[in-house]
Amino acid sequence: MPNKENFEHSFNEDFQYSHNNPYHHRLEKFPFVLRDLEPESLKGKWNEQCFDNQAPLNVEIGTGYGHFMKQFSQDHPDENFVGMDYRFKRSFNLAKQLNDLDVKNFRYIRAKAERIEYLFSESEIDKLYYFFPDPWPKTRHLKKRLFKQPFLSALKKVMKPTGIVFIKTDHDQYYEWMLKHLELNSELFNIVAHSCDIHASEDANFSLLKNYQTKFEKIFLEKGKNINGIILTCK
Repeated sequence: MPNKENFEHSFNEDFQYSHNNPYHHRLEKFPFVLRDLEPESLKGKWNEQCFDNQAPLNVEIGTGYGHFMKQFSQDHPDENFVGMDYRFKRSFNLAKQLNDLDVKNFRYIRAKAERIEYLFSESEIDKLYYFFPDPWPKTRHLKKRLFKQPFLSALKKVMKPTGIVFIKTDHDQYYEWMLKHLELNSELFNIVAHSCDIHASEDANFSLLKNYQTKFEKIFLEKGKNINGIILTCK
């Protein structure tokens, strides 16, 4: 029997979460948090049953400490936002901060990004954000990188035909990896823009990526580190 937390098995329909972490239960106190398989019940019904409107649906993979999610959702109160992350304690600490925000136009899901086609229905997402993902830099860990064919195919399925994907990373090699896998799967997405230094670029397509900076991104910039960016649309 495959390990239920095995990376590749996470893409399968029969996947089940397996854990014993106290923060899983502590997250129950927040009405806007959905855990594990719970958000999959909203597939195709996020706007209708969760937000009760037809506003644009924004999704962030790897919400981390929530800098982007908090600022963007409050700046855009007329849009819906779903933040997603997998780490327990970090999710709980972010949920406490989200609970204090005045505008509750968001949901937070503790789930695996490999499950995206079970979380969202075909053509359901307007915009997706993938900021500073774990690059898994060691050779033996490359198989854990999310950005490759199974995920790209699933992502294409859940994006609206007019949907936009925004990506940024401080890891130069992962940036090159992403471009390579986009080329290998060129039938899925158009690369609207890409740059190894978005803050030095004059391309107006990068305005959102420049305007919203995470805490660690600001630290990288202060140290002179370049930030890579990619913007995609569906084919």
